[in-house]
Amino acid sequence: MTVLVALGANLVIAVAKAIGGLLAGSPALLSEAAHSVADSLNEVFLLAALRRSRRPADRRHPFGYGKERFFWSLLAAVGIFVMGGCFSFFQGVEALRTGAEEKLSGYVAGLIVLGVALLAEGASLVRALHQVRKQGGAAAGMRDPALRTVVAEDGTAVLGVTLAMTGMALHMVTGQVAWEAGASLAIGALLVYVAYRLGREARDQLIGEAADPEASGRIRALLRAQPEIDSVEALFTMKTGLDSALVAARVDLVPGLDSERVEEVSVRIKRSIAHTVPEARQIFLDVTDRPAGEAAQSPAATGERGGA
Repeated sequence: MTVLVALGANLVIAVAKAIGGLLAGSPALLSEAAHSVADSLNEVFLLAALRRSRRPADRRHPFGYGKERFFWSLLAAVGIFVMGGCFSFFQGVEALRTGAEEKLSGYVAGLIVLGVALLAEGASLVRALHQVRKQGGAAAGMRDPALRTVVAEDGTAVLGVTLAMTGMALHMVTGQVAWEAGASLAIGALLVYVAYRLGREARDQLIGEAADPEASGRIRALLRAQPEIDSVEALFTMKTGLDSALVAARVDLVPGLDSERVEEVSVRIKRSIAHTVPEARQIFLDVTDRPAGEAAQSPAATGERGGA
């Protein structure tokens, strides 16, 4: 619903800004129109992400489609950079190079359009922030790449409209197009920065970002607390979706366990991890033997923690 609200607002605003920018000959307003078009396209990407990421795992994708959200969020970041940032830079440079013809009536209409856009973008931002609060606050809610992108877009849109209004007003008062060109360049720089931040986060998640340190700490503490585990040699985690993660642990068991007992212990530990960390959907345990010299110093050999 948050994405749909943002999409509806951006479509209406994009058309209004484009008409107002053409009437006024305003580079700042045209930059904002490109910004809204980019945001609208990004919302379409995010809707695709929400739908496709819910598909169940299959033979071709045994770990599911949760990373679809990260992929489409990366495309949204590219859209912000290309359609919004680059076009805004172009408008600003063109305005400085050729100037812009000031039309008072068009500028008044443009300022009215921007005022309405500011209200609409503000309402969409409030809706997105409300969704963040419902999902557990900034720390938890901003983990969702779709929601994170909407918040970034709406926040950037509010700031961009404010810059455009300031540039247009100063252009009208002073007659200097440099004010409005500067506003376009500032909007472009803002969009490039937001695109970079969103793209970097999506990249980290796509290439295999580890689970939250707090969740990894709980898993490691649970493994170390098991009486059958002599030591935890390695623990690997990777996010496979918004609310799913893969867990792989290499553990050294205490001496003297037969194969049937090892199987029972493995099943119990996996269930404990899944109960403690619900996002751990795939759990793999690798039982390994350490060299004899290292094993002689292990807790099991020295009698610590209820060992031998």
